[in-house]
Amino acid sequence: MRVTNRQLVLGIDVVPYQLNATLFTDYAHKLRTISLPEGLLATINNDGTINFPVGTVISKTFFYPENSAGLLKVADNGDSFDAAIGTNGGLDLSSYHLIETRILVHRKSGWAALPYVWNEAQTSAVLEVTGDLKKLELPAEDFGTFSYVIPDKNQCAGCHETNLAAKQLNPIGPKAANLNRLVRTPQGSINQLEYWAQLKLLSPLQEAQPIAPLVSWQDSTATLEARARAYLDVNCGHCHSETGPADTSGLFLDIATTSRVRLGRCKLPIAAGQGTGGNMYSIVPGEPDKSIMVYRMKATDPGAMMPELGRSLVHSEGVALISDWIEQLEGECG
Repeated sequence: MRVTNRQLVLGIDVVPYQLNATLFTDYAHKLRTISLPEGLLATINNDGTINFPVGTVISKTFFYPENSAGLLKVADNGDSFDAAIGTNGGLDLSSYHLIETRILVHRKSGWAALPYVWNEAQTSAVLEVTGDLKKLELPAEDFGTFSYVIPDKNQCAGCHETNLAAKQLNPIGPKAANLNRLVRTPQGSINQLEYWAQLKLLSPLQEAQPIAPLVSWQDSTATLEARARAYLDVNCGHCHSETGPADTSGLFLDIATTSRVRLGRCKLPIAAGQGTGGNMYSIVPGEPDKSIMVYRMKATDPGAMMPELGRSLVHSEGVALISDWIEQLEGECG
């Protein structure tokens, strides 16, 4: 991608994509793209993950809406890409401010993470393998000045090493269920997986391979249970799973987990330390204020906050969603 006439323009054969449920990163919006080597196709695995061929490049550019007064806190409703994209297929920088671009490159040795930081002039981005820390300011009534953390190359493994035993990075967001949605294209609206197949990015879908879409956690028409589980899956499940970095916690928040205890209901912490906030259980049905999960989502102290990486601010909408979900859960602990 390059900046031309105050537009962030995508390269040739680079395809933007959208997700049903998105990760929270200090209210930043994201432009996601993918590019595959010519003649090679991605395939969907039985577990819904996608096998991308060597040479695949996945990018995620973080940006904020802005006006003459500065950056704006505008909740990303999952469709911000449609509103932000310019007429020439680029991001209009007269209304948006670029912060960073994270790139995943699939090499023969595995996936490699490359963090790029955009300059204040919004003309270029520089590879910063040691990461960066930016002092950003949102409206005072929201947060004011805060520290936006750009992870270093090694910290990327904290989330993307979804299989701890394999010791390799993997893409997190682009799974079949999370890509299974309608998107707008120059030819009209179409299912995104079908669109990828048309573009020769993905092997044609088979009728015997039905894919249930992950709901958007912001979709008020979906059930509270489905929304909460989708939120936990995209924000926590890559670590809190049977194979992820938090496998020893016994708290598994990926969408495949069905055990109530493993999902945190009346579950005692194993090694939360100060992260308990004096609470006994990960989730206390009907009582979010007594649940460790909510306490850690509200925390900003690095020793207590969850997720540990990727945010400095509290995601008030996410806290409200998980609190509402816990509020309606039935049962008692102890």
